[in-house]
This record gives sequence, structure tokens and C-alpha cells, in this order.
Amino acid sequence: MKTGTANLPLHGGKCPLWLFKRMKKLAGIISKIIIEEHGTEEYLKRLSDPFFFQSFVCTTGMDWHSSGTTTTLCGAIKESLNTLNLGLKVAGGKGKASRKTLIEIEKYGEDLNLTDNKIKRLIYSSRLSAKVDNSLIQDEFQLYHHCFILSDKGKWAVIQQGKSDRYARRYHWLSDNLTSFVEEPHTAICSDKKKILALDMTAKQSREARKASVDLIKENPVHLNKYFKSKQLSLTDFFSDKRHLNMQKDHYIKDMDKINKITLKQAYEFQPANYEELLSLRGVGPKTIRALALIAELIYGTKASWCDPAKYSFAHGGKDGVPYPADKKLIDNNIHFLMKVIRDSELDRKDRLIVLRQLAKKIRIKI
Repeated sequence: MKTGTANLPLHGGKCPLWLFKRMKKLAGIISKIIIEEHGTEEYLKRLSDPFFFQSFVCTTGMDWHSSGTTTTLCGAIKESLNTLNLGLKVAGGKGKASRKTLIEIEKYGEDLNLTDNKIKRLIYSSRLSAKVDNSLIQDEFQLYHHCFILSDKGKWAVIQQGKSDRYARRYHWLSDNLTSFVEEPHTAICSDKKKILALDMTAKQSREARKASVDLIKENPVHLNKYFKSKQLSLTDFFSDKRHLNMQKDHYIKDMDKINKITLKQAYEFQPANYEELLSLRGVGPKTIRALALIAELIYGTKASWCDPAKYSFAHGGKDGVPYPADKKLIDNNIHFLMKVIRDSELDRKDRLIVLRQLAKKIRIKI
């Protein structure tokens, strides 16, 4: 399942080497304790929770609200876990490192003695999770970080991040209980900044639009040409009443005249059985997904969701309910769990106190 996303201010710069070394050490110690005492599945579950992830960041000394928390902590986890024999490996990372994810999954899958079929499924899961967040959730955040954590049991978690303007949004995935890549894979989406308009083809509300999109592809795509004009189309060309958009006429559908007709033809020749198969085809990206959704509404009257699926703030919510109510029970569980892990760690007493105070300072409690 997709377990959540988080919006963070987009900060430049690089983590100091001394801080990264400290983060790597702490990440390794904390990870080792969780895995040895609770197992790899519990560790993946914790990482896939954006609230726990943020608490984990607080123990390392990183800026708790910076976009760098994701890339730096994931880097520290990768360097520490990949040197330990704990039944978990980490692939991918930021920028160029993210493009090595599939090769690394294959290598680490072999190191973990996984079967070829399980490795292929892991590679597929990595690719599809990125494609969903880039194409089905059109929130204007472009992915630049993709971290894939795999276990010796074939379980996995994904932590990836996209950037837009001055913000970064973090997406969390978990393989447990994942029943569909294309319908509400989230269990929690966290964001301080909601978009006024965001196409969400994973919403239940978009179910009929997904089915209609597949129907359009399975018919000869030649008949779709009449819906692509030489000029860009305004949204009012597709929505007569604007019941669920409420937009001005000068908002335009991007690149509708540049839809790749070769991609449509190849998809037609493949004859996808469902929406996931359609999404998995190479060349099917945001433009194709958006165009099919709009044409499906025009022809069949099927309505896709244009509501940003974000529901929670990126940390634990605010005491005043702004931007979202705080989940006190969840906060307490995360804090107490991490504090117990730190107290049980192999850190000496002085370092344990430093880490506990670091966590306490960020969450405003007394040690």
C-alpha cells in the first residue's frame, strides 16, 4: 500500500560530512535494533510511515522540515544497511543514483537469494510506484529521488520525493496489503500545501474514468484524432458545467496537441486488459493519462477526481488544527517507540542522552 506523502520546503546545499557520518552511525544503530527485535517487516512498515520517518529524522540532528531530510536520511540508511547482514538492502537514491535503482535491485536481490520471479516483481514494483506518482497523481511535483528498500522475503518499501517551486513532496509506499497500484494505494497523504487542482486517477471517484480510458485505447485510436485540435484546448471545451473544477476559461490543458499518437497506436496493438497494464506500457505518461481522462469524460461522461489527495501535514499536525489536526495517539506511539529503541541501543550513555535530547527538543518534551 502507499502509506503517505509529505510536503517539505525545498532547501539547497549539501549535508556536512561530519553530520552525515553521525547520521549514518545513528541510522545503522537504530535500524539494527528495530530489525533484530521486531523483524524486517516491522522496519519496512515504520519507514513507510511519514510520521515515524520524521521522528527518525529528529534523532539524527537534521533540519526536521527540510527537503534534505528525505535524501540525506535515505542515503544514511542505504550506506548503513548495505554493509550489515540484516536481511535488508537499499537501492536507488537522489538524481543519478535513482537511475541505478533497477540494476541495484537485481544485484541486491541476488545477494538476498531471492528467486528470479521475485526480483522481476521487485523491479516492476519500483517502476510502477514511480510511474503512479509521476503520472496518475498529477500534482506538479516532479520526482528526483527514489529509494527502494527490499527484504530477503521479497517485501519492499519505497520512499521517493518530487519537487515543485519552493516545496518538495515525499511519497511512501509499502508492499504489505497492496491490492492495487492504481486505486487508492495511499493510507495517508501528508502535505502542508494542497493544490487547488490536481488530477488524481488513483481515487475511487476516478474508477469509471480509468475503465473508460482502457476502453478508448482498446478501440482503434484513430477516432481520437478529432479531439486533438491544432490549438490548445481550454478546459471549458471538455466540461460544460464545470461542477467539479470551478476554473477560469484561461486555464489550459497542457500539451494536448503533442499527444504521442505512436504511443496510442502501440497501446492499441498491445490491448491492455486493465488500467495497470495501460500505465505499465512504455511511453504512457502524464500527457497520455490526462488526455484519455478528459476525452473519456467528454464521450462517456465519466468524471475523474481533480482533488489533491493530500490529507495530513508532513509532521504530526498542529495543536491548533492548522493545517490539519494533530494525531496525539500516533505522535505518542512514534515517540515512545523511538525512545525505547535509543535507550536500548549500543550507544554510550553520553551519546544516548544527546540523541534523546535532540528528539525531545524537536518535539518539545522534557527528558
